[in-house]
Amino acid sequence: MGSESNRVRGHVAEALGVDPQAAAGVRVLIPTGYGLNCEAETAAAFAMLGAQVELLHVADLLAEPGRLAQARIVAFIGGFSFGDHVASGRIFANRLRFGIGDELARFVADGGLAIGMCNGFQVMVKLGLLPGLLDGDGKDPGHLPPQRASVIGNERLGYRNGWVRMAVDPESPCVWTRGLEWIESPSRHGEGKLVFADEDLHRQLAASHRIPVRYVDEQGQATEQWPANPNGSLDGAAGLCDRSGRVFGLMPH
Repeated sequence: MGSESNRVRGHVAEALGVDPQAAAGVRVLIPTGYGLNCEAETAAAFAMLGAQVELLHVADLLAEPGRLAQARIVAFIGGFSFGDHVASGRIFANRLRFGIGDELARFVADGGLAIGMCNGFQVMVKLGLLPGLLDGDGKDPGHLPPQRASVIGNERLGYRNGWVRMAVDPESPCVWTRGLEWIESPSRHGEGKLVFADEDLHRQLAASHRIPVRYVDEQGQATEQWPANPNGSLDGAAGLCDRSGRVFGLMPH
């Protein structure tokens, strides 16, 4: 296994509180079906780190919510869940909230890790998993927080397909970006503009470094300008993490 894989595996082990060798066998759950895609490459990426990956249809997860507790990481993948009817990720988020919302909250409270990309990020935001609990919320309440942000249509309307560059906040608690400075990635979406319930929420998240990745221009500065920022998100926000740093989502992938 290469040095980069070892580095990432070390960060995962630290986040899980286990020995790096034990992290090689960590169980990863990837919900699939109902218009989701990119499960093959997501599974391959985790398998390269030595993880045990389970692809599980959403219907089976909702029927057997106990399967979630058997994993240490859950990955919400991209695609067009339920055809993106109503709004991107809305139906899938509601199915999860009212089907296994308490189980998801318990999974995170018990130390589980979660990541979502593109449609998965939209789902996590509309679930309330991101940004998750705020500093004044106290201890984990045992249920999902309310939705406090959303991902809406791009400022420059239309489906944008291109490469973007993101700067990583070195002070972020996000375990998924630890040790990284930049991320270059394809970005393909029509609804990727991250908006917040109010300006106070944005200020709190920025001050606590819970915006781990930002779109940047050629000078490496956070930008709201197209095409470096494909959707017009405030402050160049390309993703969010929760206060533990273990739950992370981003639009590009």
